[in-house]
Parts: sequence; structure tokens; C-alpha cells
Amino acid sequence: MSNKREKKEQMLGYLFIVPAVIYMLIFIGYPIVYNWIVSFQDVTAMTLGSKTRDFLGFANYQAVFADVTFRKALLHTFLYTVGCLVIQFTLGFLFAMFFAKKFTFSKPIRGFIVISWMLPVTVTALVFKFMFAEGNGIINAILMNLHLIDKPVGWLLQGNTAMWGLIIANSWVGIPFNMLLLTTGLNDIPADIYEAASIDGASGLQKFMKITIPLLKPTIMSVLVLGFVLTFKVFDLVYVMTGGGPVDATEVLSTFSYKLSFQLFHFGEGAAVANILFVCLFLVALVYLKTISKDEVM
Repeated sequence: MSNKREKKEQMLGYLFIVPAVIYMLIFIGYPIVYNWIVSFQDVTAMTLGSKTRDFLGFANYQAVFADVTFRKALLHTFLYTVGCLVIQFTLGFLFAMFFAKKFTFSKPIRGFIVISWMLPVTVTALVFKFMFAEGNGIINAILMNLHLIDKPVGWLLQGNTAMWGLIIANSWVGIPFNMLLLTTGLNDIPADIYEAASIDGASGLQKFMKITIPLLKPTIMSVLVLGFVLTFKVFDLVYVMTGGGPVDATEVLSTFSYKLSFQLFHFGEGAAVANILFVCLFLVALVYLKTISKDEVM
């Protein structure tokens, strides 16, 4: 009787996950497979509705890698991702260390900081676009009042400053995300370990390096990988603030794929760029899983 009951419960569990599996296959699995198919075909505005399309093999990928703009976009994507991760992880970790200590109004202040992460990215992009505006932007107003600049600067209109504007805007969104996850990891570390270390005469730096960092390593890895994935595939923030300009100075893989597909109507090449983006994220996920598995074995 117990075996029959277990089988019934198991079948019931499968029935509950069937709708989720169907949803994943239709709205995630099918688009991914279709995108890979399109990347090997000659798909343009003229052949989009055609049932028979020419098979090009790796011609779309070859054309993409030969494109100077693609190489710029690939480099910009990595620079943007690394810059954002360094800033938001560093500040997020400092905030986490600060808010891990219990003090008056710590929770309300932490909740106030999280607002920036809860806002839609398009809203954040518009706010920072106006802040960095050349004419009436608040950044120029503050710097001019402090006599740090003599005239308004077009921060998002110059190639050497536009990328920094995007990094600052995305870091403002990512800092609370890093802070929340790292704070959770810090709270999971038993206080007894720190007390024992204090009794043994360990200094604050020694406790940080020998206790906090090793025990927080799984959380740190998760934060870095999630931050990399969320930052690397950025589209809305870049599209709203700069659109990939000026003169491709902030072009990233996602915006370049969008332009190829929906502005130039080279759907095959656009799909190829999207697949390259997918492969980059997939490799990062594999490295993360391998690292975690090693830690579990140890």
C-alpha cells in the first residue's frame, strides 16, 4: 500500500510541474531553438515569411566576426560588465558589512536603499539620462557650482564619458542587489565562530580574512555570477540612455543584435550575435557550476 501511495504522490507531483514544463518549452525552449536555426539561414525582410530559406552554414557568424562594430560591441560588453561588477560588488559588500550590524533604523534605511533596485530599469535609465543631460542636467549643475567644470559637458554625447555614465547608472541599480544577498550570507555565519576567534586573540582583519571571506565564498560566487549574467545581457538601460552611441561608443552585444535584426533586417546575423551572447553566458554558468561542485567535494 505504501508503494502505491508513493507512486500516486509521485505522479501527482509530475502533473503539477507539467504546466511549468509546457510553458518553458513554448516560451523559452522554442525561441532558443528557432534562433539557432535562423542564425544558419539567409533571413532578411524579403525572406522572413518564406517557407524555403537558403542554408548558409556559418556564413552569418563569419560576417559578424568580420564586422568591426561587433568586435567593438564585444569589447564594450566585457568592459561594461567588469566595470559594473567592480563598483556594485565593492560598494554592495561595504553596505552589507555595515547593515549586518544591528543599530537603530538599520532596516528602514536598508529598505530605502533597495528602492533603486525595485524601480523599472527604463525609469532608471530615463532618470540618469536627464541627470547627465548637457543643457539642464543636475550633474553639470552640481559640478559647475563646485567650480569643477567651466561649462556644461555632454556626458552621454562623448565617447570617453558615455560608457562611464552607463556604468554608474547600472551600478546604482546593482548595489542594493549585491547588498541584500551578501547581508543574507553574513547573517548565516554563526556568531560563535567570531567569539571563539576573539578569545584566541584574532584581530578584526584576521577574522575578516580567515572567517568571513571563506564562509562567504559560496554567496560571493553566486552574487558575482548573477551580477555578470544580469549585466552582460543588458539592453534596456543602454538602449534608453545612449542607443549604443555616440558613434558605437556604447554599443553592446544586445543592442547590436537588435539593430541587425530590427533596423537593418539582417535577422540571420542578428540571431548569430544573440547566440554568441548566449554562449558567453553559458560558459560563465559552467565555470560557476564547476567551482561550486569543487567546493562541495572539499
